Amino acid sequence: MAEDAFLEALTVLETVLADNADRAKLIKRRIARLRASRAKGMLYTESVISEDGPLIVQLVTDSATELDTCGAEVRRTEAQALHDEGLTMAQIAERFGVTRQRVSTLLRQARA
Repeated sequence: MAEDAFLEALTVLETVLADNADRAKLIKRRIARLRASRAKGMLYTESVISEDGPLIVQLVTDSATELDTCGAEVRRTEAQALHDEGLTMAQIAERFGVTRQRVSTLLRQARA
């Protein structure tokens, strides 16, 4: 049932948002350390080499990728749920702020 798929996608979204909140805290700590290092006259290369774990840019990329992937699934399953409940592709398109053709593609992807 489409509603179940949509609720499942929302559950995954909640998890991704929680992961991104943790990642955002780590990014903020790294930014603070980088600013402190620069205030002491350290070069960026010295600061980056001394970092443990992924760089800020990697953390941002990971967050964006997860949200994009999860968001796509939410869009597909929500479009399918709304369509299953009787909304036309044009009505869904208006609510999503996309074309009717885009909604058609979302519905095809949701069924696949």
